[in-house]
Amino acid sequence: MMRGVEDGAAQRGWARPWVIGLTGGIAAGKSTVAAMLRELGAAVVDADALAHDVVAPGTAVFAAVVGAFGRDVVAASGALDRAALAQRVFGEPAARGRLEAIVHPAIARAARDAISALARLGARRVVYDAALLVETGRHREVDLLIVVVADDRRRLRRLRRRDGLGAGAAAARLAAQLPQQQKRALADFVIDNSGARRATRRQVRALWTAIEAATAAPP
Repeated sequence: MMRGVEDGAAQRGWARPWVIGLTGGIAAGKSTVAAMLRELGAAVVDADALAHDVVAPGTAVFAAVVGAFGRDVVAASGALDRAALAQRVFGEPAARGRLEAIVHPAIARAARDAISALARLGARRVVYDAALLVETGRHREVDLLIVVVADDRRRLRRLRRRDGLGAGAAAARLAAQLPQQQKRALADFVIDNSGARRATRRQVRALWTAIEAATAAPP
């Protein structure tokens, strides 16, 4: 991700921004933290939104996914049925690997373009919000890494409420993910979203103040 941004800055004469990765386990509250950072004025690039764009009907990535997994993963609307696709690859490492090999490079290219566009507009810091930042190894390409964590009991409750899952299915989703402590060990900053929203908001304000201080000079 960063190599493309650096090359663009060098070729076109605009300053490369600090790129701050934001990640966390499922239902830890990463999206909540991203929204709070936006409220504080942060420029945020959302990998999930980019994923929707790169797999839109008519794109090469859409065709590649359908070619690999069949029409069963296409909804009546003509768009990818993300829930059906997730069910298809969940618990099947080989299938998940095929999907990631198709989709992740396209998301990475879109992220580089989005970060470059924000830099051309004068953004000095860009938050890259990506659930699988560590799993894909792209955490090594950002300047700073924020990891959002929450206790497993709360994550299970949030996941069941959000996705309508039973207890067993929700627990299986958590168990299939990289353990939180492994991500936390890589973090420059950690937000604990186990408590009330106001407590998380206080942490995010303090975090952004610290990041602004740490990134006052060019990267």
